[in-house]
Amino acid sequence: MADTPLSDEDRHAQKMAKKKAARDKIMATKEGEKGLIIVHTGPGKGKSSSGFGMILRCIAHEMPCAVVQFIKGAWDTGERRILEGNFSDLCQFHAMGEGFTWETQDKSRDIAMAAKGWEKAKELIRDPEIKMVLLDEINIALRYDYLDIAEVVRFLSEEKPPMTHVVLTGRNAKEELIEIAELVTEMTLVKHPFRSGIKGQKGVEF
Repeated sequence: MADTPLSDEDRHAQKMAKKKAARDKIMATKEGEKGLIIVHTGPGKGKSSSGFGMILRCIAHEMPCAVVQFIKGAWDTGERRILEGNFSDLCQFHAMGEGFTWETQDKSRDIAMAAKGWEKAKELIRDPEIKMVLLDEINIALRYDYLDIAEVVRFLSEEKPPMTHVVLTGRNAKEELIEIAELVTEMTLVKHPFRSGIKGQKGVEF
């Protein structure tokens, strides 16, 4: 007597069972934990948004965290409002920048503000109570050489506490930073409303 053909539902269940077994086998080998250096870069939108999503996860787990904004400090952003207004007990927020470099048009001032932001970042990263530090748009400061990439890499490699996560956002991440990071995501630009004449909008861009 011929075997009864499997239904689509049964075939799907078997396929998923095999996938789960393979996944469980892989996961059984992953036991270590460590503080990660995480880089969000690329020309696409979502780099800062992803970083702030991680900050909200930390808050949900009651993990102390902190944000240092290197560029958008002068902006009234939704992220800043919600974190300062509702979660200041768990998340420190330091807006150190004064706008994009083409807005300030003052290189020496930009360098001074970036240096001030980096000093605050180091202070927060060294704090053993803080579990994650988001360095928002620091890659822009590094791109324009407002900060010394060698110093940033040295500090993250040698002085970052072993269990502290550091997230660095901004396009054009330096290769030296990508080299030491454990997690690097490049946002790819496919379409952007700005190219169609649509300005940045509340709730989407800020």
